[in-house]
Amino acid sequence: MQYNLKSVVENFKIDGTYISHEPYGAGHINDTFAVTFIDNKSNGNFRMIVQRINHNIFKDVPGLMANISGVTDFLRDKIKARSGNADRETLTVIRANDNKPYFIDGDGNYWRVYIFVEDTLTLQMAESDEDFYNCGASFGKFIGDLADYPAANLHETIPNFHHTAKRFETFKAVAAADKLGRAKNVKAEIDFALAREADASFLTDKIDNGELPLRVTHNDTKLNNILMDPTTRKGVCVIDLDTVMPGLALYDFGDSIRFGASTAAEDETDLSKVNFDLNLYEVYAKGFLGESKSQLTPLEIELMPWGAKLMTFECGIRFLTDYLEGDTYFKIHREHHNLDRCRTQFKLVAEMEKVWDKMAAIIEKI
Repeated sequence: MQYNLKSVVENFKIDGTYISHEPYGAGHINDTFAVTFIDNKSNGNFRMIVQRINHNIFKDVPGLMANISGVTDFLRDKIKARSGNADRETLTVIRANDNKPYFIDGDGNYWRVYIFVEDTLTLQMAESDEDFYNCGASFGKFIGDLADYPAANLHETIPNFHHTAKRFETFKAVAAADKLGRAKNVKAEIDFALAREADASFLTDKIDNGELPLRVTHNDTKLNNILMDPTTRKGVCVIDLDTVMPGLALYDFGDSIRFGASTAAEDETDLSKVNFDLNLYEVYAKGFLGESKSQLTPLEIELMPWGAKLMTFECGIRFLTDYLEGDTYFKIHREHHNLDRCRTQFKLVAEMEKVWDKMAAIIEKI
């Protein structure tokens, strides 16, 4: 779809004149553009990131932008206090002319603008152990820096996003209904999930009884959500804050392990290629805990293996649920795509269970 970016950016407090724009990045949810301006003072060029927020997925855009504005303002103060560069080390939200952190155009589209963080790179997957370590360090610092931010003030932009127990109840209901008659072909996968029903509520029960604190969590801790220094390969800025919500530090740790400590792609059809890499688990844990452990409770640290297992298990049951429902949520590119995805996640869960004592020992050592 074509948008009039020149008209959009005129509604934001940008001290520059629009020159041009181009699509930017590889995101699948929001429409993202790099927009070039002439600086009204120096006559030099600069860029901004301009995004149309997908309000079909994010129903409460004002709440979402309140989350992002609050968290990034808080981080800016933290970064400045340690003499960092706040314009590079966290996203900077540019206000609209009415001082809101977003603008609504005549068609009802929601727009936002960030300062473009130049001289950085993003990686779709780690090219070395050091890359994965730096990924852990970046998300660990994010958790640590926001440890004293009041998580209860945040809006839940996607309710129950990582509530594994509720995800499991949905799975059971969909499997029982079996509206497409697919359950008979995936009995092994359904049985695998049902055998771990007690695990699904392990962490949520500890939230409910006050054993684990809710924190500000990112909830999408993939490597491509970090802008990295192209020379040092260290993280510069954590991006894609749409899913910043109250959650567990274990969620952010576990989701990174789920995608990054596997030896194969998420949709690999040859399960013999899918293995849980204990070395990569340790590499990431060192980076993550190196930046966050002073802010975490002893129980949070002890339960890190549970974060890895349950985020992988939750993702597996979500893929299986979508397969049974007819592939209505996750995009598929071939028949049985979601089933293939489910099987890789369950293979990783099974492998984690085999090395459970080693996973715990690694965390204790770190």
